[in-house]
Amino acid sequence: MILESVDHPDRGQDPLETAHALAETASAVIRAVTDRRDMSFTTASTLARLEREGPARLTALAAAEGVAQPSMTQLVQRLERRGLASRVDDPGDGRVTLVAVTDAGRDLLAERRRTRDARLAGLLAELTAEEQQALGAAVRTALPLVLRMLEGDAAPDHLSGRHNSGSVR
Repeated sequence: MILESVDHPDRGQDPLETAHALAETASAVIRAVTDRRDMSFTTASTLARLEREGPARLTALAAAEGVAQPSMTQLVQRLERRGLASRVDDPGDGRVTLVAVTDAGRDLLAERRRTRDARLAGLLAELTAEEQQALGAAVRTALPLVLRMLEGDAAPDHLSGRHNSGSVR
């Protein structure tokens, strides 16, 4: 249980324990604040990936999201029908079509983030001021470390078929 680490400050020194606690924390937060009423997690993740990393080949997008190409084709078709994604020509190769997020897709993602943040703020409001302060300090410490740790792990160039030159974006 995650709270065990709070009661035992010497815990968390082992990378495997820290990894487990971090994964459990991320999973718990995602479950608590994700709105799945109008969109599956994979659909929202795909749309957010397109927003974050830019247009992508369908095959690369399927691989990045861990789904089969036929499943990604269906998902993209649903996004297109809703006006949340569109297919665009690859400027570097006219034979290739990429999937891109639309302005409506960006707007929907922004609304989902506002809803998520409001839900999380409501949950935080249930904590004492001391607990809120401790959690805030922990998150402000953890986030830059996690981002640095993952920096080279998810280079966006693999989605477009380009090779990463090793530069940090």
